[in-house]
Amino acid sequence: MPVFDYRALNAAGKTVSGIIDAASLAAARDLLRGQHLFPTRIEGTTGRQQGRSIATWRDWLARVSSDELNIVTRQLSTLLGAGLPLVASLDALLKQAANPILRKALAQIKDAVNEGSSLLQALSPHPKIFSKIYLSMVRAGEASGALDVVLDRLAAFGEHQEVLKSRFKSAMVYPIFMALIGSLVLFSLITFVVPNITKMFAELQQALPWPTVLLIGVSDFLREFWLPLLIGIAACGVGLSRYLSTERGARFWDTISLRLPLVGTMQRLLAMARFSRTLASLLRSGVPLLTSLTIVRNIVNNRLIAEAIDTAITEVEHGKALSVALAPVSGNGNRGSTPLFPPMIVQMMAVGEQSGMMEDMLDKVADVYERDINAKLAAMTAMIEPLMILAMGLVVGFIVIAILLPIFEMNQMIH
Repeated sequence: MPVFDYRALNAAGKTVSGIIDAASLAAARDLLRGQHLFPTRIEGTTGRQQGRSIATWRDWLARVSSDELNIVTRQLSTLLGAGLPLVASLDALLKQAANPILRKALAQIKDAVNEGSSLLQALSPHPKIFSKIYLSMVRAGEASGALDVVLDRLAAFGEHQEVLKSRFKSAMVYPIFMALIGSLVLFSLITFVVPNITKMFAELQQALPWPTVLLIGVSDFLREFWLPLLIGIAACGVGLSRYLSTERGARFWDTISLRLPLVGTMQRLLAMARFSRTLASLLRSGVPLLTSLTIVRNIVNNRLIAEAIDTAITEVEHGKALSVALAPVSGNGNRGSTPLFPPMIVQMMAVGEQSGMMEDMLDKVADVYERDINAKLAAMTAMIEPLMILAMGLVVGFIVIAILLPIFEMNQMIH
């Protein structure tokens, strides 16, 4: 049955919105009027629009967050585990969904399943909501007959990834905020406050100390050219962004970022943790190894590591063990002295292959890397704060010295 998205006025004159199942547009309007709702807009969400997740400009502002998707996945797993049919479970989720995009997608999924499609076929037209990892695990769950168990693992995996991502973001918020505020304060101080103080030095017929000359020069430059400077910085940012969006630029950044002292270490740890955790979840859900590796290569966010996985996939297809195929792969895709996959992950894979416990070994590897990430984030956050305070203190101290030096020289001339 078609699904319609509506906006209507209730008996109190307030605007309400939602979705409704009806045989036609006229039937949907009659059903709404039977509920004492007076529709102002009714749009179909199936057929031509079924492949789209976004219909109006408001929908651009209403994305489906990872937390919302994890909650829905967990709820669907619980309902299926309790013995409810899939259509009834989707209907229960549909009534609880608050996000209009998610509600519309669930309505379309329910409609497709009700017409005989599998859950995988119903989820596939919504790639912006359900990733390749999600679809692959659902496929494995349907094939094994344990969809509720696979969905529970999928929800746990998504929640774990969100925790790691939120820790990284929260660790970066304070330094970025402090850097922006500090830069704004220094810019205002040098551009607007310093000229008023150093204006009297221009009247003195004597040579000024070099710190004062430098401060006056920087202040005059910023005051005269602050707008072109901001435009230039913005233009450089746009140009750099466009360059990095190209294949050559992205590869250059992926190469450089792995070699930077702090950024490279964090990126490598994040990629290895994501690789291990995702591969373990896919294998545990019954997804074949080659399919799992193909999916994982797209989520490591680094072309060099992705190419190393491509090389490993080719070697696994020719009969090599995964631990052998990944040990050690260098930055140019060859066996070398700078491995992209550290020895620990390769050794744990080898143990997992020999014992038949590959998933458990990968989970343990992911736990180790995630603990290392948390420790480095804590250390980095603790180190950045005093460094920023020190940098601000040095700049402010230079400004104070540059202003006081001429005053001290004037006092000496008077005495």
